[in-house]
Amino acid sequence: MKTTAYWGANILGRWFSLALIPALAVAADVAPTRLGQGIDAYNVHDYSGAAQHLRGAEVPKLADYVAYYLGSSELQTGDIDGAVRELAAYRANPVASSPLAGKIALLYAHALLDQKQPASSAKALETLQADYKILPQPEGDFALAMAFEAQGEKLQAALAYVKVFYAWPNTDLAAQAFTAIERLRPVIGKDFPAAPARQQLDRCQKWLDAKQYVKARTEYTTLASTLPEPQRDEAKVGAGAAEFLSGDVFGALKYLKELKLALPEAEAERLYYLTEAARKTSDDAGMIEAVNQLNQRHTASPWRLKALITAGNRYVLTNEREKYTPLFKAASDDFSSDPTTAFCHWKIAWDAYLSDKPERVDLLREQVERYPDETHASTALYFLGRIAQMNGNYGEARAYYERLNAQFPHYFYSVLGRERAAEAKVAAAAADEKTAEWLDDIDWPRHRDFSSTVPNAATRARIDRARLLMMAGLPDVADAELRFGAKSDEEQPHLLALELARSMPSPFQALRIMKSFSADYLSMPFESAPLKFWEMLFPMPYKDDLVHAARAHELDPYSVAALIRQESEFNPGAHSHANAFGLMQLIPATGRLMGRQEGIPISGTGALLNPSTNMLLGTHYLQSQLNNWNGDWVETLAAYNAGPGRVKEWLGWGIFREPAEFVESIPFTETREYVQAVLRNADMYRTIYGEKHPNAPEIKDLSEVPPVNLASLPLAARTPGGGVKTVRKSPVVATAKKPAAKKKPAAMAAGKKKKQPA
Repeated sequence: MKTTAYWGANILGRWFSLALIPALAVAADVAPTRLGQGIDAYNVHDYSGAAQHLRGAEVPKLADYVAYYLGSSELQTGDIDGAVRELAAYRANPVASSPLAGKIALLYAHALLDQKQPASSAKALETLQADYKILPQPEGDFALAMAFEAQGEKLQAALAYVKVFYAWPNTDLAAQAFTAIERLRPVIGKDFPAAPARQQLDRCQKWLDAKQYVKARTEYTTLASTLPEPQRDEAKVGAGAAEFLSGDVFGALKYLKELKLALPEAEAERLYYLTEAARKTSDDAGMIEAVNQLNQRHTASPWRLKALITAGNRYVLTNEREKYTPLFKAASDDFSSDPTTAFCHWKIAWDAYLSDKPERVDLLREQVERYPDETHASTALYFLGRIAQMNGNYGEARAYYERLNAQFPHYFYSVLGRERAAEAKVAAAAADEKTAEWLDDIDWPRHRDFSSTVPNAATRARIDRARLLMMAGLPDVADAELRFGAKSDEEQPHLLALELARSMPSPFQALRIMKSFSADYLSMPFESAPLKFWEMLFPMPYKDDLVHAARAHELDPYSVAALIRQESEFNPGAHSHANAFGLMQLIPATGRLMGRQEGIPISGTGALLNPSTNMLLGTHYLQSQLNNWNGDWVETLAAYNAGPGRVKEWLGWGIFREPAEFVESIPFTETREYVQAVLRNADMYRTIYGEKHPNAPEIKDLSEVPPVNLASLPLAARTPGGGVKTVRKSPVVATAKKPAAKKKPAAMAAGKKKKQPA
């Protein structure tokens, strides 16, 4: 456990700028230390020691933690009356908005039940019923069952035990509930509450959700012979689903083909899993046959929608537009209110755009109208702008680009849109009023406003509590405290995120914290959050080494930072399932090859975990890949993620008028999003740290790198000496298609693997 002095110094060093609490005074207080010592002792089952420490922990702002752990310790040591007194006293004067409120109510009820007195049992039942909505589950329902049983209400107790057994099968309490059920069954007799068929089927579904496929299949099989019709059919098809999901595709295929069902929705589910199994076994004819049966007999079933999407995606991977378009159109037309059809509708609109069909504008507009909060709305706006621009309707194009920038400011297509809007003819035109009016009528999602840098009272109190927990040497508890506060409408999640991120010992941990608190940050304008917010989301650690490595290989440092953020989130110890290591995720063979070319001996993986070495080798590798792809960042990044063979195949799918068309045509969602994310990240880094952002700090080592002009290829940066030095920046916008890429050396082509998520 960290000492008070350690945490005091840590807080003063990292958080003093907020100045929300008198840190020096708190650092001198031993009470937080006693709290930390008590919780540490509790966690190693030293309950007597825990109680001793906690009785001396007078921390009013953390009275809930003291009460909970002291009460728990007293229960564990047999001081039941002491636990009841402690918890009752706290509940008479509780801490507002405590993350422990439900756990304290549950603990208090257990303490009352342990007194084994009628009045105490009645009080326990009253407590559980009054606080039921905040009780942790399934513990709350199990305690409720115990309270009912203690009060002699055996039927109510049985109902609660049954609920635990069926609703939370993958827990220890489910087994205990089963024991209690078997104990009460003979006592209650014929009035014992039988679980409804739906409850029994839901238990099997929960096994599926927990990926416990063997258990799910076993229970489904049992229910297939015990449930009444028509629920028996659900159990039968559930057994087949469990077999398929367990990986036994051929076994599931045989079982499902032979299965005869009367219940329409169960039959629809059977046909869906036949669709999936046929796709897995490359049986396109069987897949389409199952889909056609769904089309004919189960038009409104959600299983039909899932099957249409499954079959459509099969043909997306092979670019068979004539096959996937009717499947996606059926899904989009017949399930228009289902948000999962956004992708289906997009593929129809995209096919119309690529083929220059007359209805392409209407379909792109329909995409925006129907799915304004889905990512393809930004894509549709960009290509609506491109159509208008290519047709000479510059005011219309400007209206689309302006809305794209306002609604999706940090999306990949917004970067493109800003560059297009800066082109002379579009920039000189006034936004078309009719188009702007149509865009104004769209029900756009609202942006959150994180611009405030001053915490309100609730946020201030939460941060005070988190800092005290950090002083107590309880960083994990402080983390949970801040995350709990972020869920409250009364508190400011961005300030809580900053507070927690600043306490992290490394930039990559801070970045993950920021992402988890601010999932919608790409839709937030820069002015809606403090600059520090953006710097933590897009950190630039190891800056000197990064700049040195990038310039040594004629690469733009911002682009290198963008790639590292996507590859490893700046975690120098990152190790992927594909055996890639470090910031730029190099496999050992590639690392050794790059090391020989750089004159750096690489004898083991340890060198790849060194940030400086990894970036030097990684930028060398990246430069070589750019050379292989004629300097095309889009193609290089796609190959970096999916491999060169696939990229060459995709490039052969058509003549793309601009790189954005190729990007949008990449069939692998992971690769498409990877390319977009790296190029978008590069723009973010330039905006945050470069000349674009009015409040950006001056970083002298990067001052030579000018803001990127995404509309020109190749790009160049002027050196201080006056000459021109080529710098490989990541272009994003559309240009004419370049010649086919050269063949990549096999040793380099083998250097990459699956990437980190966006």
